[in-house]
Amino acid sequence: MSATPGADVLRVGNCSGFYGDRLAAMRQMLDGGPLDVLTGDYLAELTMLILGKDTMKDAGLGYARTFVTQLEDCLGDALERGVRIVANAGGLNPAGLADRLREVARGLGLDPAIAHVEGDDLRPQAEALGMGGALTANAYLGGFGIAAALRAGADVVVTGRVTDASLVVGAGAAHFGWTYEDRDALAGAVVVGHVLECGTQATGGNFSGFRTLPHDGRPLGFPLAELAADGSAVITKHPGTGGAVTVDTVTAQLVYEIQNTRYLNPDVTALLDTVELTQLDTDRVGLAGTRGDAPPEQLKVCVNTLGGFKNTMELVLTGLDLDAKADWVRSQLDGAFTAAEVSWTRTALPLPDADTEEGASCLLRCTVKDTAPGPVGKAFTGPLVEIALASYPGFTMTTPPGAPSPFGVYTPHYVSRNAVAHTVVHADGTRETVPEPTAFAPLQPDAGKRPSPFPAPADQRTRRLPLGTFVHARSGDKGGDANLGLWVVHDGSPKYDDRVRWLSKLITPTKVRELVPEAADLDVEVYLLPNLGAVNVLIRGLLGDGVAASTRFDPQAKGLGEWVRSRTVSIQDGLL
Repeated sequence: MSATPGADVLRVGNCSGFYGDRLAAMRQMLDGGPLDVLTGDYLAELTMLILGKDTMKDAGLGYARTFVTQLEDCLGDALERGVRIVANAGGLNPAGLADRLREVARGLGLDPAIAHVEGDDLRPQAEALGMGGALTANAYLGGFGIAAALRAGADVVVTGRVTDASLVVGAGAAHFGWTYEDRDALAGAVVVGHVLECGTQATGGNFSGFRTLPHDGRPLGFPLAELAADGSAVITKHPGTGGAVTVDTVTAQLVYEIQNTRYLNPDVTALLDTVELTQLDTDRVGLAGTRGDAPPEQLKVCVNTLGGFKNTMELVLTGLDLDAKADWVRSQLDGAFTAAEVSWTRTALPLPDADTEEGASCLLRCTVKDTAPGPVGKAFTGPLVEIALASYPGFTMTTPPGAPSPFGVYTPHYVSRNAVAHTVVHADGTRETVPEPTAFAPLQPDAGKRPSPFPAPADQRTRRLPLGTFVHARSGDKGGDANLGLWVVHDGSPKYDDRVRWLSKLITPTKVRELVPEAADLDVEVYLLPNLGAVNVLIRGLLGDGVAASTRFDPQAKGLGEWVRSRTVSIQDGLL
C-alpha cells in the first residue's frame, strides 16, 4: 500500500479540514504527488448540529454532500493510482452516503469497494443513556473499524463520528498491523492525525507568524504525512504548493483545541509532552518521540440539543457623546423586549478627529435568545425600528430586521463502551463488530498542569511590549470552553530556552484573567508542553453553551490568541 519505493512509510494526505473547505482540494492532492491514503475531516460539533437540522428536513440526508461532488470528480483517478479514500463525511448517515457513492460510481462506470463504519449514532438510546432531547448524540469512535475495512480491500471508507485523528490511526493500523498494545505507534499516529485534521492550518493557515510565509499568490497546500511503523512521521506538503511546513506551523496545529498533556482518544492516550519536532529540510518537519498510554475507559459523546432561537441587531453610534447615545437608546428599550435573555455589547470607541465617518463610529450590538421564536422576532426588532426617528442623533442600523434563527447547545457526555456497537459494513454487505481495547488508564486531569510557584529566577529590568513580540498563539473552542495555545517562536535565537522558561513563568491563571478580563470569574487551567516551548490554557465557560448558542463577539475564540498576543506585558531586556 506504500507509494514510496525502498521505504516502508505510508503517505497519508488530507483534503478537508471542515465541511465547506476548498472543493478542489481532493483533486489538488491527487494530482500533486504520490499518496497512499487521502483523508478528509468534515465533522465538528457545529457540523453535527447542521447535519441534524438537515435530517429534520430529509431523513435521507445527514452527510457532507460536498464530499459526493469531490468524489464524483476524483474517484476514477484515485482508483487508477491506488489511493484509498478515508473520510468522516458520513456524519449522521454513513450508510446513506455509502449508497449514494455507489450510485455515483455506477454512473461513472466504476465498481469500487465502498465500506462504511457505523455504531456511533446513539439517538435511538439517548433517553436511556441520560441524553434526552438530543437532536444528535454521537460517540467518538476509534480507528480500528477503518483499519478492518481497509484490510478487507475497501477503496473508499466513510464513517460517522470517529475522532478526527482516527482517520490516520485506521490507515496506519491497516498498513502496519498495529494492535491496541502498540501504544507508542498508535499515539504517534494520533498526533499525526491531529496535525493533518484541520488541513491548511498545518501549512500556514490561521498562523500568527503569517508574515514569515511566502506570499506568492499560490493557495496554501494541504498537508501530508510520511508515516512510519513506529508512529513517527515527516509532515510535509506537495511540492509547488503555497504556504510552508515549519516547526512553528506544525506546533500551531498541535496546540489547537487540546486540553491537558494527555490527549485522549478511543484507541490510546497520546502523551503530548513527549512529542518532539525537528526541522529536517524545507517544508519537512520530523515528528517523533510520542509515547502512548492506555485509552480512557469511557467514550465521549457529542450531544446537540435545540436550545431555542436568537436574533441580533446592530446600531451605529457616530461622532461625539457615544457613551451617552448608547445609554439613552438602551434606556428607551428597557423593558421593551420579552426575550428570556438580552445582551448588549459595544465595539471599541473610535479615535478623536477621525477623517472618515466610519472611523468616527462604533457599533452597539443587541442579541436576544429565547426558547420560542416569537420573543426574538418582531417582538424584538419592532421596538428597535419604532424609535428610528425618536432616539439619539445619527440613529441607523447595519442591516434590516432579520428573522429568528434556531440555535443548538452542545454538551459532552460519556458512556460505557458497552453502549456502543462499533461496526464495519464491508463492501459486500457483511457486518463486522470491532473489538474494543481491554486495558484502560485513569483520566489524570491534572497531567502537565503548571506548578505554582514556577521555578524560575526573578525578573530583572523589563520593558512593556506586546506578548506577541516573540510568542505565537493559536486558539479555538472546545464546546463552551476556550483553548489558547502559546509558544515561543522558533527563530534560531540563542535565547530560546530562556524565553520558554519566562513564558512558563508568566502564564498563570491569574495572569490569564488579567489579559482576558472577561475570564475574571471563570476557571482557568494552564498546562506546560516544554518539548514544544508551549503552554496551553483552558478557559472554562468563556463561550457559554458553545458556538451555536454563544452571544460572544467571537463565539469560537478563533481570534482570542491574536488578542492576547497584542496585550502588553513586562518582558526582560535580556530576552529581546
